[in-house]
Amino acid sequence: MTQQISPEIAARMAPKGYYLGLRIRFAFPATEFNALPQGWIDLYSREKFFFGDPAMRWSYAHSGATRWSALRADDPLGIIDRAAPFGLRYGAVAAFSETNGLRSYGLFFRSGREYEQGELDVLAAHLAELHGRLAPPTTLTAAEIVVLERIKAGIRIKQIAHEQGVTEGAIKQRLKNARAKLGASNGTHAAAIATQYGLI
Repeated sequence: MTQQISPEIAARMAPKGYYLGLRIRFAFPATEFNALPQGWIDLYSREKFFFGDPAMRWSYAHSGATRWSALRADDPLGIIDRAAPFGLRYGAVAAFSETNGLRSYGLFFRSGREYEQGELDVLAAHLAELHGRLAPPTTLTAAEIVVLERIKAGIRIKQIAHEQGVTEGAIKQRLKNARAKLGASNGTHAAAIATQYGLI
């Protein structure tokens, strides 16, 4: 289900590291990838930079991409300057939002030069593509969702069949169909994926 940035994009446009927060509902991403230097991660966490990070503020209010340096005026904690010793001298921020508020953002870094507009456009498009790839399937039936809810609750197939007034074979088929649609290895995995998507 998860898909991180393509190796080509990482090598060419984020050789110093990147962070992806994908399909964020409220403040929590369904999937995240952090390929930033560990020293920077430690400092960022210790200093609680998230709450003052101009890149985070920008990503909540915009779609598209911008240079990190363009956010310098909105950086009272000096986060941009404090990242430079970790090789994060030039950065790009990309964001994508759906009309329902579900969003994704990415931070991309290198040390050699600023990002050009064409590169920003590529990063924004790549982020939007990753966001779309992680969209939940829309083909789960109501009956399949009920089975997943009951599996998540720890109910056995025999009991689910009794509750639903159908055969165990019918419940097994619904679960098999749901697993295939979600790309899950078993029923518990399918229920976990459906929960992550907010389907149950």
